[in-house]
Amino acid sequence: MTAETGLAALWLAAALAALQVLLAALALQRDDGDAAAAIRAVAIVQGALSAIAMGALIAAFLASDMSVALVAANSHSQKPWLYKFAGAWGNHEGSMLLWVTILGIAGAAVARFEHRLATRTLVATLGAQAVIALGFFAFLLFASNPFARLSPAPADGAGLNPLLQDPGLAFHPPTLYAGYVGLSVAFSFAVGALVTRDVGPAFARAMRPWVLGAWVFLTLGITAGSYWAYYELGWGGWWFWDPVENASLMPWLAATALLHSVTVLATRDGLRAWTVMLAVVAFSMSMIGTFLVRSGILTSVHAFAVDPTRGSFILALLVLYIGGALALFGARIGTVRQGKLFEPVSREGSLVANNLLLTVILGIVLIGTFYPIVAGAFGTQLSVGPPFFDKATGPIALILVAIMAAGPLMRWRRDDASEVLSRLFLPLAAALFAGAGVFVLGGAIGVLPLAGVALAAGLAVASVAPLAKRNLRRAPLHLWGMVVAHLGIAVSLAGMAISTAYTQETLVAVGIGQPARVGDFTVRLAGVRPVVGQNWSALEGRLEVTRGEDAEPFVLRPQVRYFTDPVTTTNESAIATRWDGQLYTVLGTLGDDGRWQLRLWWKPFVTLIWAGGALIAVGGVLSLVGHQWRRFRLGRRQEGFA
Repeated sequence: MTAETGLAALWLAAALAALQVLLAALALQRDDGDAAAAIRAVAIVQGALSAIAMGALIAAFLASDMSVALVAANSHSQKPWLYKFAGAWGNHEGSMLLWVTILGIAGAAVARFEHRLATRTLVATLGAQAVIALGFFAFLLFASNPFARLSPAPADGAGLNPLLQDPGLAFHPPTLYAGYVGLSVAFSFAVGALVTRDVGPAFARAMRPWVLGAWVFLTLGITAGSYWAYYELGWGGWWFWDPVENASLMPWLAATALLHSVTVLATRDGLRAWTVMLAVVAFSMSMIGTFLVRSGILTSVHAFAVDPTRGSFILALLVLYIGGALALFGARIGTVRQGKLFEPVSREGSLVANNLLLTVILGIVLIGTFYPIVAGAFGTQLSVGPPFFDKATGPIALILVAIMAAGPLMRWRRDDASEVLSRLFLPLAAALFAGAGVFVLGGAIGVLPLAGVALAAGLAVASVAPLAKRNLRRAPLHLWGMVVAHLGIAVSLAGMAISTAYTQETLVAVGIGQPARVGDFTVRLAGVRPVVGQNWSALEGRLEVTRGEDAEPFVLRPQVRYFTDPVTTTNESAIATRWDGQLYTVLGTLGDDGRWQLRLWWKPFVTLIWAGGALIAVGGVLSLVGHQWRRFRLGRRQEGFA
């Protein structure tokens, strides 16, 4: 009955989404107060039913109910419980149900907690959110039913893709989907404000927490996904410009621009049209990412569906939602009053420049991702990979970092260029010092990595500059958030630049007892032995590693794993983390001459990439908590005054 319970909850949630759209239309057209009051309760119940449906699917996976087709196709009774649990969304139908569940819970949260917006704008927002949900409910119920039964049920399931059998599966997809759904809420706010002609600071203040939350979750998801691919795939890289990786990066770029724009609108009543347009673009990128993963047009370790019919359904939803929003934007943008003006040399001016550059990078990534797909449709096979993306986006990203360093040191509205330069003295000095030091002492290095190291140092100093001459205990929490997030970008940039410039790789075939070298490490293959895990067997190498002449040796154990459900072979890397980088090792195959292949990398300061990503997310959380705490305190003061 678990599957039937989930399916019934899904149908009821879809019916409530349709009712929510109807109530919104009645409330807006007839000023029906009863409909406006009821829509909150409907949204909350819809979110609860969506959660029940997701819970039922998870229960079916945990119970290994092989009569459910999705469980039989993507699980096995001998799988560890974590992979049964997370395997509920490690497939097409389950991931879409998770998407819809988070969407429903987010809509319920808006209905329950949002009291700042005018009633009509909130009603229009909840109506727009219900329209989005209704399309995806239809997709699940008619094209991708997660609760379809098998008769007769197989004795056991086909198993989960071994590349997904990692704790990262329990963390990476939910955080990304939470980010995508947060952008859908921002999109609904923008549509609601356009419908009621209520684009202003109040709308921006209501939308900002959702944009911040989405941005934090996207940052965490991308950072975790990068590290997961880094250690799981055995390729030794932290970003491959895979089309589905790009599909998660594009919403983050749009969300970053939207975050800055909505902050200006909320605090300074500027960039009204920018904010609405970026909300539409950010959700558009989320929909495009969903289409890429589930349309079958890509072959990727990330891609779930290979059914073009499902892709056509999602494409139709994309055209409907984004086309409708753009049409509404075109029809109503003339009613959006101009916000307060500002000079080019100002903090607002720097944010506009950043947004323009982010949009350019977004356009490059979008074109580079889709061009091979479009060319392939016309019979031309080509590949657009890291060389294109690195050369096309790298210089623009560095200019973006330079403006990012200057922006927080500028005044709002208007500033003097000479005074800005004087405030930038220490960041410029730090950049020049770091660049000169690396150029003189660091050996051969490319222009872009050298500029990256220099700008990372300058941005790090500029990031903490807003705290100068302040009482740190009384500095607003959202200011700390900005400082930490910008510092995180500096840390990540330094890790990217240094690891790109100085990574060393060795591919060698060695016999038992023979050494190999990479960087200042000596790696000796001491032996290879069979080992057995809970649902796999493996050949495990024993690598005895020393660094320098007198250092204590340590052992690394890379594996070649063999899975039977489904039949797959994977390379499990073994990584040694040190303060200045990581030694990354992969065991290959046994040659006819009795020697084993080893791939060894020394990656200086590569861990800064993910440490910086964590700092960026922490900065976003601090900003979110700071704004909400400030709102709470203002509310308490107003209540006391009243």
